Amino acid sequence: MPLNINLQQILLHLFNFAILFGGLYLLLYKPVKDFMDKRQAKYKEMADQAASTTQQAEALKSQYQAKLDQADQEIAERKKQAQQDMQEKLNQQEADARQKAEQLLAKARREAESDKENIMESASRQIRSLAEEAASKLARQSVSDVYDEFIDSAKADIDDGFDDDEDEPARGGDRS
Repeated sequence: MPLNINLQQILLHLFNFAILFGGLYLLLYKPVKDFMDKRQAKYKEMADQAASTTQQAEALKSQYQAKLDQADQEIAERKKQAQQDMQEKLNQQEADARQKAEQLLAKARREAESDKENIMESASRQIRSLAEEAASKLARQSVSDVYDEFIDSAKADIDDGFDDDEDEPARGGDRS
């Protein structure tokens, strides 16, 4: 062979290369490829699980948010209802207080009217008593004056009828 090319050696090199390629394929490439495929499947499965977990979490989050919104609405409604109830109670208490105040005022007016009537009656009795007392004093005084005048005139007549011999009281003597 002219350029030193030996066909037998080329075939041996090709056969050697085929054995080396087959051995390396079976020993290295196939296990590494299987390992990589398993690893990729595992990561894909983990990504799918993460996606489904994220999806479930989002669904739960939306449910919880809906429940929170519903709870907030319920709290707001209960708060509004409580405020209305409180306002009604306040109005009721105010009405009761006004009613009691009116009752107290009416009772005070009745008592004041009764006191007024009692005072007027007592004052009337006192005025009547004072008037009677004044009238009796006037009557006694006028009777006493008439009696004193009678006594004085009687004394004067007696004095005129007697002479000046005796000590006698002067006319218009003492009034006692």
